[in-house]
Amino acid sequence: MTAQKALTYDAFVELATADPAVVGLVLKGSRAHQGMTTEHSDHDLYVVLDDDRKTHLSRFAGHRTTELDLVIVSLDEFRGTAGMPGFDRYALARGKVVLDRLDGGIARILADKARLGADEAFQEADKWLDAYSNSLYRSVKNARDGHAFASKLDAADSIRFLFELLFALDRRPRPFNKYLEWELARFPLPGWDTAELLDAADSISATGDVSTQRGLFAQVEAVARRCGHSAVLDAWGEDLHLMRPQ
Repeated sequence: MTAQKALTYDAFVELATADPAVVGLVLKGSRAHQGMTTEHSDHDLYVVLDDDRKTHLSRFAGHRTTELDLVIVSLDEFRGTAGMPGFDRYALARGKVVLDRLDGGIARILADKARLGADEAFQEADKWLDAYSNSLYRSVKNARDGHAFASKLDAADSIRFLFELLFALDRRPRPFNKYLEWELARFPLPGWDTAELLDAADSISATGDVSTQRGLFAQVEAVARRCGHSAVLDAWGEDLHLMRPQ
């Protein structure tokens, strides 16, 4: 345990680079996002192993300290999505390749993770559009009925679902909140003014303002219908009137 606690990022990279069973190293998190590193930032490192080789580095599986967090996976696991939650998918999509023994294969896997499949993205967008609409509807209805606190909570919930939806529409995994501004500053969502979108999200999360929610919903509805998601919206029937600008 003492030896593990003393292990530094540089020392582990040296060990891994010398081991032929390691086919890839990918740094994720704040150290892979330019300008996001602080004095508290650790090194989050994926270690990708050849499926057919043995290695003593497996003993570091689960290693976690304030300096270094290791995720050790086989190449087959790294290619797949099983056991890989959406947020980790985003982290890898923006990961920094430290070692690639597959002639660019590790980089190609990361690029694949950065792009949702067309069917996957459509299904995700359907799901998040309904969740966004549901929270927005509850927020507006609660405001109408005098439940101010509940309305603000529902409004804040709706913003989470909104960003899930907008990134799915662009076939991208949604980033952690920490990296949302970073991501949008460098890779804006097509058709959206980043500053206006973030201002609206900030206002809705903080105040639950109904007119701001309705104005944003009008934009979302237009985009969602253009992208083929009218069935989700039409299922709300006459309730859409409460959600739209008055």
